[in-house]
Amino acid sequence: MTVRPVLILGARSDMALAIAHRFAKAGHPIQLAARDAQSLSAERDDIALRYSTEVSLHDFDALDTGSFAGFVDGLPSLPHVAICAVGLMGEQSDNETDMSAATTVLRSNFEGPALILSELANRFEARGSGVLVGISSVAGDRGRATNYVYGSAKAGFTAFLSGLRNRLAREGVHVVTVLPGFVATKMTEDMELPAKLTAAPEEVADAVHRASITRQNVIYVRGLWRIIMLVIRNIPESLFKKMKI
Repeated sequence: MTVRPVLILGARSDMALAIAHRFAKAGHPIQLAARDAQSLSAERDDIALRYSTEVSLHDFDALDTGSFAGFVDGLPSLPHVAICAVGLMGEQSDNETDMSAATTVLRSNFEGPALILSELANRFEARGSGVLVGISSVAGDRGRATNYVYGSAKAGFTAFLSGLRNRLAREGVHVVTVLPGFVATKMTEDMELPAKLTAAPEEVADAVHRASITRQNVIYVRGLWRIIMLVIRNIPESLFKKMKI
């Protein structure tokens, strides 16, 4: 059986690299895409040596949407699985007052991810096979005052993935939406996160790998998040607007 390549977009984060390790462990050639991709040379060499698989680096800027077609054309081969781990939370207080900061957050979490997956979706559809994975967020399940700029972009991305899944369902291409919840990474190491709701990057990686094989549609990495967000989504607006969560 031919082991097919996996593309990871936004490959610099702890979560993205854990996903790269998981697919490489399964024998897949890995395409790591990020800004200044050559700075990931050590990670590329580690993955290639550890799992005896081919790993390539590719410059990718999620905000340079005009470059997307050329980027895909420049890959060594069209991947079978493409995982978009691009994202930027920013600070809500900055996003409320600095329109440039808010624009970057909105474009990084919705426009860029949606358009690169659109480019890949068209190629996958023409081929008649493939899996597209978008890492969204539970923050998109309902807008909250503490992060509604980031959350609204993720809400848009979640809706986009749902529509793309519906469009491609009969074309041999599957779309997975991943909602990780809290993840223990270098970016969150100074935050006090509840252990029962916080996944390790390797846990996210296992969930993404499993979902790509079993063709799950929407996955909450920790199942408790599904219940929590169901409750939050159903709080009456008259009560919700008085809450700080």
